[in-house]
Amino acid sequence: MSHELSFKTTMNFAYGEPAPVSPGIVRIVANNPSPLTFKGTNTYLVGMTELAVIDPGPNDEAHLAAILKAAAGRPIRQIIITHAHRDHVDGAAALKAATDAPIYGYGREDFAPVGPSTNPQGAEFIDYVFIPDVKVTHGELIEGPEWRLEALYTPGHAPDHLCFALLGRSTLFSGDHVMAWNTTLVAPPEGSMSDYVASLQLLLARSENVYLPGHGGRLDGPQRTIRAYLLHRRWREESILEAIRGGIGTIQSIVPVIYPTIDQKLTSAAALSVQAHVEHLIARGLVICDGFPTWDRQLSPA
Repeated sequence: MSHELSFKTTMNFAYGEPAPVSPGIVRIVANNPSPLTFKGTNTYLVGMTELAVIDPGPNDEAHLAAILKAAAGRPIRQIIITHAHRDHVDGAAALKAATDAPIYGYGREDFAPVGPSTNPQGAEFIDYVFIPDVKVTHGELIEGPEWRLEALYTPGHAPDHLCFALLGRSTLFSGDHVMAWNTTLVAPPEGSMSDYVASLQLLLARSENVYLPGHGGRLDGPQRTIRAYLLHRRWREESILEAIRGGIGTIQSIVPVIYPTIDQKLTSAAALSVQAHVEHLIARGLVICDGFPTWDRQLSPA
């Protein structure tokens, strides 16, 4: 069984150089490329006379200088965070100090204050104590003179993840929830496959036709991509369930079956992705595990 996804891995940019991606929207790519951040984190400046900055990126002096240069003297009124992974949020404090703009986001107060024992991004990758100046929840609006952003709560990749719809423009800032260059990493306990699938279905019901993601280039026709990602996740779970029914009974033994050509550096990320699917299968009553599904604990079909 196979289901190949098509990714958009081309991207025209130069680090530190602002690039218009839509009227009134400029993108600056941070110089923090990696297997999980692609070319780097996208920072967006929204507005014409007064600006909001979406995802200020890593704590990097050159990236901060590029943001301030792109603002060109226009006041930055809001610093908006899609989620508190450090490649998106660490630059917020320095940008706030330079502009006195408040930081908007969902916040981490309701979630575990410490990290998981296994994290594909590294234990330091998440700001577990992120507390925004202005807490934003689903459906709330953030406004500037020429624009309005509607917050959409989209957990899955992260429990605090928000997307932002640019009202009247059919454009959505999709953070790490939907990207064109790759599928989203869903790694427990930070990530939840049940939440991720529900959040995809939430966006599928909307009408925005351009997504501006946290990594990689713009995504046109996003509903088609969302349907493909939902189908891909369904196929992946069917493959995992088939393996369990065939007697391959642990997460660590399922990984090489599902990812036969994986780079060894990404094995932990793959195991966490399988774990996320297994948790979803358990929640749906299709798989049984005697206790929490750790990588070496035996699984069996229900």
